[in-house]
Amino acid sequence: MPKVFLPLASKTGSRVRRWAVLALFAGCLVGGIPTSQQVAAQALPVAQSVQALPPEVQQAWRATKLPESTLSLVVHELDGPQLAAINAATPRNPASVMKMVTTWAALSGLGPEYSWRTAFYSRADAQIDAEGTLSGPLYLRAAGDPFLTMHEFWSLLRELRLRGVKNITEVVVDRSLFGNVAIDPGAFDGAADRPYNASPDAMMVGLGTVRLVFMPDFQARKWIPIVDPPMQGIRVQGEVEWSNARCPGAPNVRTQLRRLERDTVIEVQGTVAGSCGEFSLYRLALPPQRHFESLFRMLWKELGGTLGRGMREGVVPSSARLLAWHDSEPLADTIRLVNKQSNNVMARMLLLSLGAELRSAGATPASGAAAALDILRGQGVNVQGWVLENGSGLSRQERLTAHGLADMLGAAWRSPLMPEFISSLAISGVDGTMRRRLRSDETRGVAHLKTGTLRDSRALAGYVLGASGRRYVLVAMVNHEQAASTGKFLDTVVQWLAKR
Repeated sequence: MPKVFLPLASKTGSRVRRWAVLALFAGCLVGGIPTSQQVAAQALPVAQSVQALPPEVQQAWRATKLPESTLSLVVHELDGPQLAAINAATPRNPASVMKMVTTWAALSGLGPEYSWRTAFYSRADAQIDAEGTLSGPLYLRAAGDPFLTMHEFWSLLRELRLRGVKNITEVVVDRSLFGNVAIDPGAFDGAADRPYNASPDAMMVGLGTVRLVFMPDFQARKWIPIVDPPMQGIRVQGEVEWSNARCPGAPNVRTQLRRLERDTVIEVQGTVAGSCGEFSLYRLALPPQRHFESLFRMLWKELGGTLGRGMREGVVPSSARLLAWHDSEPLADTIRLVNKQSNNVMARMLLLSLGAELRSAGATPASGAAAALDILRGQGVNVQGWVLENGSGLSRQERLTAHGLADMLGAAWRSPLMPEFISSLAISGVDGTMRRRLRSDETRGVAHLKTGTLRDSRALAGYVLGASGRRYVLVAMVNHEQAASTGKFLDTVVQWLAKR
């Protein structure tokens, strides 16, 4: 069983608070009178309305022209007074801020050293003959590794070759760790080829995507598309036109999938300046299981192997013999990719892994969500009104409250796992989804934050270090069809705290 990491029990917290009160009282008795600043801090009013916030924050909110009812905001000093609590108990769609919940629950419930093992097995009595033929099937136990790369999988296949395996009759893939978790990648917004819509799969490699590399031919003034990895059944059609203009920024190329009987055609359109140089796009070209089978066949052939009957679904026998395996990077490193880069399919896989480990195999988003909420309740987090659908925030149904999320951030701060969690968040003006925001001298590097962006939702949550040395918890969520207008307001809230 995995270790479960929980912060100090609430009884301990109460004991600490009682000691603090006694110490303050004793200090008064012996002449340790609190300073005027300490008294002022204790008496600081809590902003229950935007009108009670500092003038610059009020002005930034007015500029959005949105009603205050669309905003939830909680700000408090860590282990100190609360500064703002506006619509704090209202459930909101947090967009990708939901990934904070998934990653913290996984870190707490599975531990920072948890890793995923993808492994090949044979029957217990299987033999490898002089020609490299494995008797019986080759079994592959899928681990639900959220970030198994093509290079790592190639290395795992190479381990098989080093052990003398060359000719395989069939491959049996055991995906039983997860239940039926496949989704329609076009259901959310119609963009079925975009990587952020990828369906989770217990045997996912390379996030289920292919890379379209566009190489410039300066002499012919044309773009040459290459599919990487060059799997059978995928081809590019159409043309990206060449321009002699100065490169304006990231190339804008439109893509559309067309599935034929045997092939998938990726149609491309657009115009790109030659001065932009080589560039790449990542796309979902094949359904997850077909993507994996095509990749396996390609890599195994490159390594000199043969595959007879092909690939099917099944279960690894309990008596099977371990042949070769790959252990992933630890969870503490994996959540940095999830939060800093806001990776949706990795977050989905993380929630499913939590369900598989703490509930049972055949995990579903529902069992993962139940496991996550149980962990948070055990930490004293108020999860009333919360809805976890897939753990990524790419959802119209998921809901958090600002008050509850601030509870969770406080619990994380007081936990021994605090450094691992905070290091997974984007640093203002430095990296991840915050690298282009808050880059002024007063805000660059002072906040660890998670952003959230959907069509009708904007959110920002995390920790801000003030100029005084005090650190603040910040949770802000806006749900409205014009939520995109609130970016400046969210940044202004961080600026206000950074100056304190």
